[in-house]
This record gives sequence, structure tokens and C-alpha cells, in this order.
Amino acid sequence: MKYILMMNCPKNGYETFAAWPKKDLQAHIAFQLAFDQSLRESGELVSAEGLANPHEAKIVRAGKDGAPITDGVFPESKEFLAGYWIVDVPTPERAYEIAAQASAAPGPGGVPMNMPIEVRQVMSGPPEDLL
Repeated sequence: MKYILMMNCPKNGYETFAAWPKKDLQAHIAFQLAFDQSLRESGELVSAEGLANPHEAKIVRAGKDGAPITDGVFPESKEFLAGYWIVDVPTPERAYEIAAQASAAPGPGGVPMNMPIEVRQVMSGPPEDLL
């Protein structure tokens, strides 16, 4: 079963992260790289990406003629998606274990951040009863 593990950060999270001491940033990045490598080696990693600063995001809707209309960034949001992993694992419990490992990424001073990681199954299609 495939699961997406989504890491969110508070609205000011990108600025807070950028203000960390360089050695703490390097430790956090090293953790993330090693974590991704271990999932790759176990064969559980399908995809993983970090996302750009939310200030660069746009909401896009189709106009009457189908042309894109951009409304700007998400000013009302309290949190933003910072990155994600898609894993292919045999049980939801294994996805939860992986999410807990990601949650423990080091923060300032090497203290685990224990950030919330949202875990959701990736559906391969709509439910059969809706087809």
C-alpha cells in the first residue's frame, strides 16, 4: 500500500528555519538525506520532495475561457506543506513508524523537533462503488 507522509510547517516556519545556526541546519539536512537514503535502500521510498517557500505559491483557477487566473499566495493559512514522502509499505503501521522517524528530525541544538507528520493512504483510483 502506498502512503503519503506530509510534513507541514507553521506560516513563519521557513523564516524560523532560515534563522537557525548553520551547524543546526546542516545537521537537519544531513538527517533528511540519510533518512531518504535508508528508505531508498529498504525499497520503501517511492518519492520525496521538499517544497519552495509558500510565498512563491499561487492559487490558480480556470477563467471563463479556461485561461489561468492567479489569486496570489495563501495568506489565511496557518500551516503550509513543506515537503512529503510517498512510501510503499505492507501495513499502515509501517507508514506510522516511518512518519515517527521523520518527525524526530533534529532541530536547534540537535533536539528532536517532533513535528506532526500527516499520513494518508494514496488511492490508486476512485472507490469501486463510484465507478
